[in-house]
Amino acid sequence: MTVPAPRARRRTSMLGRSLPLLLIVALLAPVGTLFASTWRHTSDDRSLADRERLGVEYLRALAPVTETLVEAQTTAVAGRPVPGEPLTRAVEQAAAVDARIGGELRTQERWAGLRAKLEALRDRSPADPEAAYTAYGEVTDLLLALHRKVRESSGLGRDPGADSFFLQDSAGQELPEAVVGAGRLADLGVLAARRPAAERPRSLMEMTGLRVAALAPATEVVDNLRSAVDNSESTDLGANVLTPLDAYQRSVEAMALYSTPSASGAVDQGQLAATALNSRNAARQLQPVILGELDTLLTERIDGLARDRWLAAGAAGVAALVLIWLAVLLIAADRRTRRRAATPDATTPATPPPGDPWQPPAATDLRPLQPVGAAHEPVAEQWGPFDAAR
Repeated sequence: MTVPAPRARRRTSMLGRSLPLLLIVALLAPVGTLFASTWRHTSDDRSLADRERLGVEYLRALAPVTETLVEAQTTAVAGRPVPGEPLTRAVEQAAAVDARIGGELRTQERWAGLRAKLEALRDRSPADPEAAYTAYGEVTDLLLALHRKVRESSGLGRDPGADSFFLQDSAGQELPEAVVGAGRLADLGVLAARRPAAERPRSLMEMTGLRVAALAPATEVVDNLRSAVDNSESTDLGANVLTPLDAYQRSVEAMALYSTPSASGAVDQGQLAATALNSRNAARQLQPVILGELDTLLTERIDGLARDRWLAAGAAGVAALVLIWLAVLLIAADRRTRRRAATPDATTPATPPPGDPWQPPAATDLRPLQPVGAAHEPVAEQWGPFDAAR
């Protein structure tokens, strides 16, 4: 009878044992890359939003400086002494803000030059309204340039949100330009009424240019804020902004009406000054609302980015734990397989190793077809009679 040979145990190759671990590593790599990319992008967006909030804070400090400077210009052009206390207080508040965050926004050099000009204005004599108008015009130009610098260095001008972009454009550029333009327009009306008749054509040309410079940004403010309300998901933005915006729009429309020259080229200087003052008061009520809503949107964006970062970290952590758990299971299974392969199976008969010569059975071994009694006799005694007969 033929005895079947035992089935040899199949050994797993090195590639077969390492392939699952390679697959796990291949899955860990894209998970880690995706998490790192998400963390980096959210960090960049959060850094931008934080810098934008610094820009909002700086613009909030510049608003009183703009307002008091325009009022001081109107007082100087009218030939009255300019009270220095309101402008000094506004400058000190802005200087404190610049000392704290101006280094990060890179505005300290521009603020130092503007502050020197502002302090020089307090020493001017109100005797020459024309010279005062020119001097204040130079300082307000520097102030508007500082507004642009703040928007640029803080990243407000590159804001990715539609509603927040319209808000920052209104508060950081259009509204300050509209306030300065309205003040210049009203002050030029005062100067034009004092000039000789021969200079009336020049005054009329200047009035026309300033009318455009004052009304164009004011119209942009209205359009921007309505676009911000239409593109915003916030339910509070429209309710908070539209009421002061309507008051500002009415004041701008009145200023546009009374700044239009008559058929003789004359302008009602009193009505123009009154509407310009109403426009400035409406802007004073509107600008803090815009900056407050902008800061709220930026704060909500920062909170959302923080949630996204931790969600990404949690998802990456769970994925890493699952893959590590699978790797541990595979390594443990591989170790068990190796131990079983190294331990001989007791149910499998031992086979001589290949190449081992055959060994005869021992003398005491039982042989097949041999009588039972002869099995215990020595070999020499069994063959003795046969050797004697031979």
